[in-house]
Amino acid sequence: MIMGAGVAGTVAGIALKQAGYDPVVYEAYDASAGLAHGVYLTVAVNGLDALRAVDAHHPVLAAGFPTNSIDFFSGTGRRLGAIPLGPVLSDGTTTNTIRRADLYGGLYDEAVRRGVPIEHGKRMTSARELPGGGVRVEFADGTHAEGDLLVGADGIHSATRTAIDPAAPGPRYTGLGNVGGFAQVDDVAALGARYAMIWGKRCFFGYTVSPDGEVWWFANPPSRAERPRTELGAMTDAQVRAELAELLSVDRGPATRIVAGTPHELRITNQYDLPTVPRWHSRSMVVIGDAAHAVSPASGQGASLAAEDAVTLAHCLREVPGVPAALEEYERRRRARVERVVAWGASMSSAKQAGPVARAVRDMVLPLVFRRSGSPEAMARMSWLFDHHVAPVPVG
Repeated sequence: MIMGAGVAGTVAGIALKQAGYDPVVYEAYDASAGLAHGVYLTVAVNGLDALRAVDAHHPVLAAGFPTNSIDFFSGTGRRLGAIPLGPVLSDGTTTNTIRRADLYGGLYDEAVRRGVPIEHGKRMTSARELPGGGVRVEFADGTHAEGDLLVGADGIHSATRTAIDPAAPGPRYTGLGNVGGFAQVDDVAALGARYAMIWGKRCFFGYTVSPDGEVWWFANPPSRAERPRTELGAMTDAQVRAELAELLSVDRGPATRIVAGTPHELRITNQYDLPTVPRWHSRSMVVIGDAAHAVSPASGQGASLAAEDAVTLAHCLREVPGVPAALEEYERRRRARVERVVAWGASMSSAKQAGPVARAVRDMVLPLVFRRSGSPEAMARMSWLFDHHVAPVPVG
């Protein structure tokens, strides 16, 4: 039983089906949450490698486009330097940028095509392990389900995580918000396979230009105190635009024009991460993806780590006798890596919130850092992040 039809859930369904199991995915929403929330994301080369392990990388390559580096600018318009978004694979594949709806929808369709049942309107309210083995799950609609294993792919506010450990920590607010969109702006030049990211005086802003000329952008409005989700949900489109205009207008660059050229409604959400979860599993319940280790969006690794988790779990269940021992092995293979990525992503987020003195120091130091970042030595130091490999899942 897999809770959640996002990236982690659908890839887990695909991988477990390929490994010879009979997974069922239960989704709380009438449609996958990723189809309605979020704008776009990157799938790094390590994420594409994990998807290739179950031949599920095609939706990314079909709907996404290559983005292999980032140019950084200060709020004054000064170019600070560039960094690569990971290596180029032997077949020429690089990190791809894709609409969240296209990624979620493509993986969903692939899971259904392979015969993985997906039931909607199934919000888990509780789960308990049965004396003879297995798990019973209760849903908000009054129904229940039983299975040998419960896989919690139910996101950063995971009910499965709480069922495993009622004292489990919740997500940590990063001090930033997220908002983004798709704009038509005639005077924004094409960037090729690159991002432009601006360390503004009041707000971090990033964008890229898709092959058809559409500008894909995001902004991270800061707030020292976490803003209640009810407050953010009540903000009108006009209020969001006014807040962004105030934050972005002090910087040089196209940010204000890009926001103004966005035709759809804008919403701000809080940004969270989840540094460490003491218990990932019990005898027959386990968490994967954001439910176990939500990483800051600044890392560009959320979807990729979810895919790695899902495929690794399928490997462990095939290779290790007994569900409890297999879950132990899954955690052993994954914990150190993902917590390192979470810490790395948190350091990237903190750099977006610098005060005046810290900004001045950053703008002096970063050009030197970026000049070194593309060197073979620097790329070798980042190999732990991008060179992670997951073997193909054998057909069960």
